[in-house]
Amino acid sequence: MNLNRRPVASLWIGTRLHYVNQICLKSHLAEGHPVILYCADKVENVPDGVEVRPADEVMKIDREVVEATSPSFISNVFRYKMIQATGAIWIDCDALCYRPFPEDMDYIFGGHGLRGALNCGVVGMPRDCELMDKLLDYYDNLPDYPAWWGKQQRKKMDRQDPSLPKAARIYKAERTAFGPQAFTYYARLTGDVDKAMETDGLYPVPFQLNDVFYDPYSQVEKHFTDNTLSVHIYTNAARPWWRKNAPIPGSYIARMAEKYEVDPTLALEE
Repeated sequence: MNLNRRPVASLWIGTRLHYVNQICLKSHLAEGHPVILYCADKVENVPDGVEVRPADEVMKIDREVVEATSPSFISNVFRYKMIQATGAIWIDCDALCYRPFPEDMDYIFGGHGLRGALNCGVVGMPRDCELMDKLLDYYDNLPDYPAWWGKQQRKKMDRQDPSLPKAARIYKAERTAFGPQAFTYYARLTGDVDKAMETDGLYPVPFQLNDVFYDPYSQVEKHFTDNTLSVHIYTNAARPWWRKNAPIPGSYIARMAEKYEVDPTLALEE
């Protein structure tokens, strides 16, 4: 395996990967990208070839904050600190590499879903840029309310338990306030929104249609274009049945499991 492309990296909090995560990590290796998985725990089923590093190399994982929010909240902070520290491309663990990321592509992010708002499941940017500074300042110095919130969202936050940390109150009022909402707002503020890829680049299948990955009669590849670099599987949006059972033969996920030599039955969600 010739790993001569730009490194990609992700974060895992927990002790086991799901089979979709294994497929996605191995897909990047297959396209020549070194893969680094920063782990907050000892993970027992990391695919061969993936480099495991302690998450504390980038930032300390506050377990109380994880408990009050979710691992996805921490990943929203972690990804930018990781990019700034290493220059690697961030990938969510459910992003499958369809084509290698171009070496000369400084900004890697794009729209997703049927509305086309920006997502941050796959992100590349210069280690020193205004967008990075804005995002890290937001996380490091949380405002009373996110700047883009309207009256209803502020009222919803005001109803949260005041004893909770501010990050948890914001998260519980609006789950995406630390993910796509923040990324979209600050990319617009800095003018970097113009660098975004169209939805077919990184999120060719809208998350609203997530189940097509598991349907053996669907034609998933018809969503892909010559611009497609990554395919987001959206495991958190998948129905619980798909996460707890092996994919149906002939489905896109089953075909990818076969391609990347992953046995789904060994890594089901419990």
